[in-house]
Amino acid sequence: MEKLSQYQSLYEKDYYLWLQKTSEILQTRQLNQLDIDNLKSEIENLKTHVKETLQSRLITLIKNLLKLKYWTSEKECNARGWLNNVIEQRLKIELSLEDSPSLRTLLDEIFFDCYEQARTDALKTHQLPRDLFPLETPFSLEDILNSDYLP
Repeated sequence: MEKLSQYQSLYEKDYYLWLQKTSEILQTRQLNQLDIDNLKSEIENLKTHVKETLQSRLITLIKNLLKLKYWTSEKECNARGWLNNVIEQRLKIELSLEDSPSLRTLLDEIFFDCYEQARTDALKTHQLPRDLFPLETPFSLEDILNSDYLP
């Protein structure tokens, strides 16, 4: 029991070493030695991180599609950068979906909130008129993820 308690306190003292020890324990299948509470916490943190990363990519993708479609006064100077970012975000989302197909359900759940966030962020960041981008999304999720689609 003393050994497990030292291992558990390692989580707070040296996180990287705790990860190494956890990996070793899993590899040797000495499951009774696992720091279950902290391991559960780390898995929850990973889930949160995956969701936040997907949200961030989707928001960035939507912002650039909105700018391409509606911000005509800046399009000539900035379209290439916006388009490059659209391509990059689509690719990263596609790779995430290939790796974890269940994220598709998450995309469906977060899509409308991400649109609202993207719209708000783009308007505030660039100090644009509030009516430049529509309140309701002009894109479907399928359009946004379609590599051939451009507004």
